[in-house]
Amino acid sequence: MTIEQIYTGCLAQGAYYITDNDEAAIIDPLREIQPYLDRLQRDGVKLKYIFETHFHADFVSGHVDLSRKTSAPIVYGPNAACEFDCISATDGQLFELGKLKIKVLHTPGHTMESTTYLLIDENGKEHAIFSGDTLFIGDVGRPDLAQKATNMTQEQLAGILYHSLRDKIMTLPDEVIVYPAHGAGSACGKNMSKETVSTIGNQKQFNYALRANMTEAEFIKEVTDGLLPPPAYFGMNVAMNKKGYESFESVLNHGMKALSAAEFEAEAETAGALILDTRSNNEFWKGFIPQSISIGLNGEFAPWVGALLANVNQPLLLVTDLGKEEESVTRLSRVGFDNLLGHLKGGIKTWIDSGKETDTVNRITPDEFAAKFKNGESKIVDIRRETEYASAHISDAENKPLATINDWVKDINPGEHFFMHCAGGYRSMIAASILQARGYRNFTEIGGGFNAIAKTNIPKSDFVSQNN
Repeated sequence: MTIEQIYTGCLAQGAYYITDNDEAAIIDPLREIQPYLDRLQRDGVKLKYIFETHFHADFVSGHVDLSRKTSAPIVYGPNAACEFDCISATDGQLFELGKLKIKVLHTPGHTMESTTYLLIDENGKEHAIFSGDTLFIGDVGRPDLAQKATNMTQEQLAGILYHSLRDKIMTLPDEVIVYPAHGAGSACGKNMSKETVSTIGNQKQFNYALRANMTEAEFIKEVTDGLLPPPAYFGMNVAMNKKGYESFESVLNHGMKALSAAEFEAEAETAGALILDTRSNNEFWKGFIPQSISIGLNGEFAPWVGALLANVNQPLLLVTDLGKEEESVTRLSRVGFDNLLGHLKGGIKTWIDSGKETDTVNRITPDEFAAKFKNGESKIVDIRRETEYASAHISDAENKPLATINDWVKDINPGEHFFMHCAGGYRSMIAASILQARGYRNFTEIGGGFNAIAKTNIPKSDFVSQNN
């Protein structure tokens, strides 16, 4: 028996590859399936099942393509209404994999079809659970995402989740290993650990939602407290996972279409396409195609694309570093952004060499900002998350998180200048590109963000180092 966790940091997502004898199963696969096909061939095993813990909202699964390529059936838990061939398993149903058994534990609450898969070894011992978004390390799945689909309140769903955890998961032996679908950074929970593997016993001890004497009312209150609105693209990804989608190979072919500067410009003007620049913020600010949106590959690329662009049907044109075209397309496809018209052949150099117009962002160093701060130019916008801001921030800075830019942009006074920063420059460059695309030029972005600002003598609260 082998269990491999295939973790994708950009999405904070864990897929699982299980083999025994000559058979394999894959749980919650990513959109691009070639790595799984390569593993199957390498190991000389046949894919027997594709297990899905639920209809994912934060990424598009590779289940449909993988089933098409391998003929392995797709398995969901109870209540799964697929619009393609799938097995909607019953609670307690057993699936054999080599000498192993995989037992279906219906654990609704995050969604009503949410299912945990219990792996039983060849000796009949309960070995591990693949808990999807029902149980994370340090947290549980948010209960607000399925409200529209079920006509239930988040409190009602949280109550169902409470019983799923206590009746199906907490009754398992303490030594059972927990393999969740997500870790820290995912929007599917609010308090996830950076760890991606644990045990039932450990979670009983350290997970706030699994306290031994916790009442249902206490659970509902704590699990629903502080939930931020889900990213707008979540519902569209659920629909794709339910209905099926265009093959990844087809999406890749579209995105890998190389366009000259003239062709690129024509597509932008006639197709209503948004230009997405995936280069680093340190390169983008020096020169970019006007109206481009900067979301660099070197950060939480796919989640920010989904959160800020929102509409997965938006036509996109790509500007990338040379050699990063396929990675950009692949990571966009993971969150359902399939309407790709191509990329700029040769990257930004092609655009510049053609003599076409470019734009820049007004970026200054933290030391330059410190000098301006002393001179009284002090309106500051901190676009980090509220928790980051609460930990440490510049005195008198306003907190306007990047995730809500589509709301607070309406309140900007175009006649009032402000300085803007995040933790390290990644998110503030995204914000700068969005603001300039909407006609705002009355700001200065601070390179290096709060991490660098904290090393200056600008008045601030106690410093706690932050990441981008």
